[in-house]
Amino acid sequence: MAIKARVAAAKDLPSVVETITVSFMDDPVWSWIFPDPSTRADVYRRWWPSFVRGALEHGWVRVTPGCEAVAVWLPPGAAEFTEADEQAFDQLVIECAGPRADLVHEGIALFEANRPSNKPHFYLSLFGTHSDHRGQGLGMALLRENLELIDAEGLPAYLESTNSANLARYRSVGFEKVGEFAMPQGGPVITTMWRAAR
Repeated sequence: MAIKARVAAAKDLPSVVETITVSFMDDPVWSWIFPDPSTRADVYRRWWPSFVRGALEHGWVRVTPGCEAVAVWLPPGAAEFTEADEQAFDQLVIECAGPRADLVHEGIALFEANRPSNKPHFYLSLFGTHSDHRGQGLGMALLRENLELIDAEGLPAYLESTNSANLARYRSVGFEKVGEFAMPQGGPVITTMWRAAR
């Protein structure tokens, strides 16, 4: 499937966040982190912009023309958050997670601790397709296009899969499981995956 992928601009932030919000609504890990389904969409819309803004600055948020599918990448050595979002993160956790704030901090620390630090790589921070456009192959077409660009740079790629239903899709484009870790207090398991440089 051929798509006309493009680099997202700052003006695309609301659309990118909306696609991530909708696509992660029932994600096993993130719905465990934010368990109230009646407030989850509103919480997500406050939560995800911090994770997208930093990647936008590096020019590696790749999207389909209308942001139906989005891939939020961080190139090697890139900071995940802008300086302002980094400084505001603790307050964001409190506002979004309330009494679960410590648990969320613990979970985020596990993501960071399990991320490879010894090899330069592209990191797929977030990846999703809006529910209105699922089943058309847009997400995987976008991912394949992104990986061709990364292959051209001769670099590997890394991701965390928070939904085991997606593992076969990631394996189909060359990712292999390298480990896993569980969220605190018996929470769900995250699979870490690596795709070697081509």
